Amino acid sequence: MNLRRSLDEVGRSLFASDPEPVSARGALSEKEFHRMISLERKRTERSRKPFLLMLLDMGDQISVYKGESGLSKILNLLSLVTRETDFLGWYKDDLVVGVMFTDIDLEDKNHILKTVLTRLSSTLQDNLSGEQFTQLRISFHWFPEEWQQVLARKPNAPVLYPDLAKQDQTRKLSRGLKRGMDVVGSLLALILGSPVYVLIALAIKLTSKGPVFFRQQRVGQYGNPFSLLKFRSMHSGNNNNLHKEYVAQLISGVAERKPSNGNDQGVYKLTSDPRITPIGGFLRRTSLDELPQFINVLKGEMSLVGPRPPIDYEVERYDLWHRRRVMEAKPGITGLWQVNGRNRLAFDEMVRLDLMYARSWSPWLDLKILLRTPRAVVAGAH
Repeated sequence: MNLRRSLDEVGRSLFASDPEPVSARGALSEKEFHRMISLERKRTERSRKPFLLMLLDMGDQISVYKGESGLSKILNLLSLVTRETDFLGWYKDDLVVGVMFTDIDLEDKNHILKTVLTRLSSTLQDNLSGEQFTQLRISFHWFPEEWQQVLARKPNAPVLYPDLAKQDQTRKLSRGLKRGMDVVGSLLALILGSPVYVLIALAIKLTSKGPVFFRQQRVGQYGNPFSLLKFRSMHSGNNNNLHKEYVAQLISGVAERKPSNGNDQGVYKLTSDPRITPIGGFLRRTSLDELPQFINVLKGEMSLVGPRPPIDYEVERYDLWHRRRVMEAKPGITGLWQVNGRNRLAFDEMVRLDLMYARSWSPWLDLKILLRTPRAVVAGAH
């Protein structure tokens, strides 16, 4: 279809001349609107058709909308820019109203944004007082976002996941217990393990040139980047193209299992990586290279238990449903993947375990995973 023609059709459909009034259609409640955003994300994962979430924040001066030119007038005006397939509702009751434009199958997003914003601004200016109009703040949020852009700035992703924010509020006590476990556990590990840290640092310095610690940018919850700490297990100044290539194969499902420590089934990892130092191989097999991550836990960037924190070039390869693993839970040092097969599992299986953890998480589940971790580490070292 001609792009200009399709844009014109979108303009006509988004700004219908004979809309169904809000009194007939009704605006969804905050709870229902959040649920529809969640459902639409899942539909997009299957259909690959993006949707646009438009939010109108009415600001602190909500009193200017009282009376005859009240909130109902704003909702009625928004009905002028929605189709029957779109959703109109409260993103935040009586403060932020949202419109979700669905099934947008176009590539020129910038043109769509310009069209919607221009026509919406004109409609609001023609029907609201100057004081009312100046109080409005309009924002647009696409799903899915381009992750290359998300990683380069503070992500908008939490806006598109209001259901997760609401879930966090209902789990406030449990999350407090989890954070308490993280702080106490990481402090104990750092204090009691300090002699081991010194020995590892000496071994690294005596066997290869370079720093003791390795810092790498990882992707945290909601796409927030952070600097992950590890004991250096590779030669300094190495090239990561080999790992990038294998990660791409792993995520796409075409990676082959590699033989490891006499394991007949093999593992999904680079087992003959020339970048790894002799002491680094031992540190990796025993997971001792990950001990400095207790500092990340103490800082609140990670948890003791959660999904493995991915690298940015890994996230860029994710399928849409894979992205949920970095949205629904804070990354952790250990997790369901580590105690249920680890590198013997394919990437999709790992993601499913991460999503299962996010859905069923509790402090008790964290404790069970922590108790199973030493056995899993010992099994992986042999």
